[in-house]
Amino acid sequence: MEIKVVIIEDDLVLSSEIQKLIDESEGFKCLATFDTAEEAIEKIPNLLPDIVLTDIHLPSKSGIECIQVLKPLCPTINFLICTSFEDTETVFKALKAGASGYLVKTTKASILLDALADVNRGGSPMSSQIARKVVSSFHQVESNKELEKLSKREKEILDLLSKGYRYKQIADELFVSSDTVRTHIYNIYQKLQVNSRMDAINKVNGTN
Repeated sequence: MEIKVVIIEDDLVLSSEIQKLIDESEGFKCLATFDTAEEAIEKIPNLLPDIVLTDIHLPSKSGIECIQVLKPLCPTINFLICTSFEDTETVFKALKAGASGYLVKTTKASILLDALADVNRGGSPMSSQIARKVVSSFHQVESNKELEKLSKREKEILDLLSKGYRYKQIADELFVSSDTVRTHIYNIYQKLQVNSRMDAINKVNGTN
């Protein structure tokens, strides 16, 4: 069975190149190309491709808005982003809208075909730099969860520890006794389930 693809791309030269790549590759067929989200929204429900390969930046509605409209109407279609946008906010907006994968436009032809096949099998292909942003974001979320376990004073002390302050220096900085600092640090270690200054710092920075 051929994997049926629709392309949404307003760069007509690039769109033509991708269409040619798909049609000349065994096991793939390009059903149509569109250069606006509006036309794609109108016609894709009747075409019912396996995959929609879409840019984000389009003349009026964006590729993300296109997915938001089409995904509820055609839940079996997989949407694969191919764009020049690499910022974390845009990546997550696309994935939240219903995109199954996210590629950058510098992706090689062979990798693009592999990604289309992967999406069709139920995978979620991403360019390496995009995958790293996703992983980093999850690390940040986990770091924030760890920080939420600490009181305001414990966060202040941990911040000073990360700057290399010793117990006596922290006590002087916060106008408390060294014993009070030790108690806070003990509580920090208990809450974060670590045994050292470096482990605590790494855990809240998402590197543990």
